Amino acid sequence: MDNAVDVSEKITKQYIVVKIGSEQYGLDIRYIDNIVRMMTITRVPKAQPYFKGIINLRGEVVPVMSIRLKMQLKDDEFTDASRIIILKIEEQGTIGIIVDEVKEVVELSADEIERPAQNSKNAKNSFISGIGKHNDELVSLFDINAVVDEPESV
Repeated sequence: MDNAVDVSEKITKQYIVVKIGSEQYGLDIRYIDNIVRMMTITRVPKAQPYFKGIINLRGEVVPVMSIRLKMQLKDDEFTDASRIIILKIEEQGTIGIIVDEVKEVVELSADEIERPAQNSKNAKNSFISGIGKHNDELVSLFDINAVVDEPESV
């Protein structure tokens, strides 16, 4: 009986909090396969501008995209804290996204997450599925599928 009370009390999801510029974003931990240090990215001709290229990760070729450019922010500036987060998504397979820094893993319950206003046409906001509150800070939660989907027309 005690287990039933514990489960229904608070259902939480884990997010990895990353920094992109001065803002914090959360990535659902279910989609994260690996986090790797920056490595040589091989350019691919005629790819979308936000696709930085491909990497060889333990024998697997993984496409890498700049989430900054996809959100129409300024281009990436690589530092020692920069990382490539490898995402595993059913429809798209494996893809890497570049982030400025990986901060921490947080658990958020449904009552700590608010839905964003949907009236904005800003590209950055179209990738956000919610806003989480953690330790008096706001964390914008990425809609992973919206981030990695190709736009129909540009």
